[in-house]
Amino acid sequence: MKETVFLTGATAGIGVSLAIGLSQQYNIILSGRNTQKLEDLKSKCETENQVYILPLDLSDLDALENNISSFLKENGLTVEKFVHCAGFMKMVPLKLVSQDLMLETFKTNVFSANTIIKLLTNKKANNSSLNSVVLISSNISNRGAKAMSTYGSSKAALDGLMRSLAVELAPKVRINSVLPGAVITEMTKAIFENEEVSQRMSAQYPLGIGLPNDIAEAVSFVLSEQSRWITGQQLTVDGGRSINITG
Repeated sequence: MKETVFLTGATAGIGVSLAIGLSQQYNIILSGRNTQKLEDLKSKCETENQVYILPLDLSDLDALENNISSFLKENGLTVEKFVHCAGFMKMVPLKLVSQDLMLETFKTNVFSANTIIKLLTNKKANNSSLNSVVLISSNISNRGAKAMSTYGSSKAALDGLMRSLAVELAPKVRINSVLPGAVITEMTKAIFENEEVSQRMSAQYPLGIGLPNDIAEAVSFVLSEQSRWITGQQLTVDGGRSINITG
């Protein structure tokens, strides 16, 4: 029987590549905030497998568990694999960081992931069917950057969650994270259209700037049984940026 993947952040740049690629291998639940974008994406997933859409606001933690549980019950679904691609990022210097910004960032990037994993490992809600999780983190998780304290700390927290749950939920569930570097998407395209910025960033990446499919291929591998002996790991996919110490 074909397994089902639950994908958050499906309508973002990397999410779209993940949705189209994973829908060729699995039944898939596409989740995001914008219903119309989800409908448009569903039409791009031309596949013999089942494609479902589930509009969700991941920052609304009170409703999250109920909405997913009801959806699974109504559609007679169990979820075997979960990819958390949703992410909230704002570049804000420390002096302007508010409690509301911190909360929204952590709710979307970390707390929702924990809530969904907890739900999908529950016998009553999902028949304890979950077997593999991939969390989309960032190469900033282990490093630092100006005006990125809120986003960076949320991704570090996400990877901390990944490591502890990988131990707690083994051997039934494998949990890993993929850490992308700079990737050209609709959201970042304007940045790379600035020639000076584009050249400066490209010089820092030995293999050049990435594309969404570079991340999608890595996620597909880590999610699958091909990586059955890998859990609790950060897989950095950044074209060599993190090992480049050239002056």
